[in-house]
This record gives sequence, structure tokens and C-alpha cells, in this order.
Amino acid sequence: MSLLSIKEQWFGNVKGDVLAGIVVALALIPEAIAFSIIAGVDPMVGLYASFCIAIVIAFVGGRPGMISGATGA
Repeated sequence: MSLLSIKEQWFGNVKGDVLAGIVVALALIPEAIAFSIIAGVDPMVGLYASFCIAIVIAFVGGRPGMISGATGA
């Protein structure tokens, strides 16, 4: 695999990837609050946990079919 094809694969659709990330992040907010209320903890705990999971998955997750949200589990 050449450097050019790797660059095209990673940076070929930056605008679409950023837009998809924003949409998923906005959809995750009410989900995190709802699941934390169901679990009986403060809603801020759910938001902090979702943020931490997103950061960890951004660095160590790299599979297209990976599930990292609560509703996907």
C-alpha cells in the first residue's frame, strides 16, 4: 500500500467525517443523560463517561464496524 493511497483513505472525505462526528455527538447527549437517569446516577456522570469513551475510542479504535455507543451494544 503506497503512501498516496493511505493519505487518500484517511483524508479523502474530511468534511463528511467531521459532519458525521458532530451528528453522532449531538445524538449521544440525550442518550447519555437518559441511560444515566435509568442507572440512578447523576446525568453529568453519563455525559462525562460518554466523553471519556469517545476520546479513548478515537485513539485506540480503528475498525469501521466498532460499536462504542450505549444504544449499539
